Amino acid sequence: MAFLLLSALLLAQTHSAPIDHYEIENGGLLEILKTEVTLLSNKSEHYSAQVKPPGTSRRMPHTIIIGVRKGGTRALLEMLDIHPNVVVAATEVHFFDWDENYVKGVDWYRGLMPFSYENQITVEKTPGYFTSPYAPERIHAMNSSIKLLLILRDPTERVISDYTQVYYNRLESHKPVQPFENIVIKNGELNTKYKAIQRSLYDVHMERWLKHFSMDQIHIVDGNTLIRDPLPELQKVEKFLNLPPRIVPSNFYFNQTKGFYCIRSDGRERCLHESKGRPHPVVNSTVLDQLHSYFREHNTNFYRMVHHNFNWH
Repeated sequence: MAFLLLSALLLAQTHSAPIDHYEIENGGLLEILKTEVTLLSNKSEHYSAQVKPPGTSRRMPHTIIIGVRKGGTRALLEMLDIHPNVVVAATEVHFFDWDENYVKGVDWYRGLMPFSYENQITVEKTPGYFTSPYAPERIHAMNSSIKLLLILRDPTERVISDYTQVYYNRLESHKPVQPFENIVIKNGELNTKYKAIQRSLYDVHMERWLKHFSMDQIHIVDGNTLIRDPLPELQKVEKFLNLPPRIVPSNFYFNQTKGFYCIRSDGRERCLHESKGRPHPVVNSTVLDQLHSYFREHNTNFYRMVHHNFNWH
């Protein structure tokens, strides 16, 4: 494990996207290290241990969940995994957004996919793809007709959720934390350079994707609705992916303790990891109004791009 951590640190230092001081101070480096350790240990601890079932092979993804971070990508992946015709990659691969992985080539990427039968589709998810300047062109070069899944939620809620993840990471690492307002507001103004705010500019990122893919290839999942009532959103995904309808109401049950829906399939019940659904901090109403105001024009632009109004603040 020490070797894995050292290797992860070296990879993080050569990470293609710039890692600024704020991201490091707020747990960004910790998240990179965790992901890199997962990737480095992945093949030796998980994939090499898999026994290849007769008639299966590792295949390139038929669809990719491209984002967005803290939008509900893990919930979407776990819920899709209910479907018997779906197999999912075990980890976020970061193939199309990280140069150090992309240069390893498509055979390396395929090697991280699960074994699947001919009647199954493979799904990979990496939330960082949506905001990556490289991912759209690279995915298009791999498969110009691929179908993409994008799950989004109210951009202000996404910013707060982004902060919440870093907040708990710092608490668990016994590091000091700052109130949300101290990070979002600088010198009395909204800190629009805050990475969490930048990630919520959906129109800016969507513009890059629409240069390479048509809206017929991109299905947007409403993350706010998925939390409240998952079945209709999953049924829309089934239809988009041309899957036979197999996800049914009995696959979900509401967990009163956790406050969100959990999954029931194959005689088992499971909920998302305890890191999901953490309570958000109570945010000053004036700061909320500033965020809503800042995102309003961006949201309007996004609605026009995708021909759908999500009625976010």
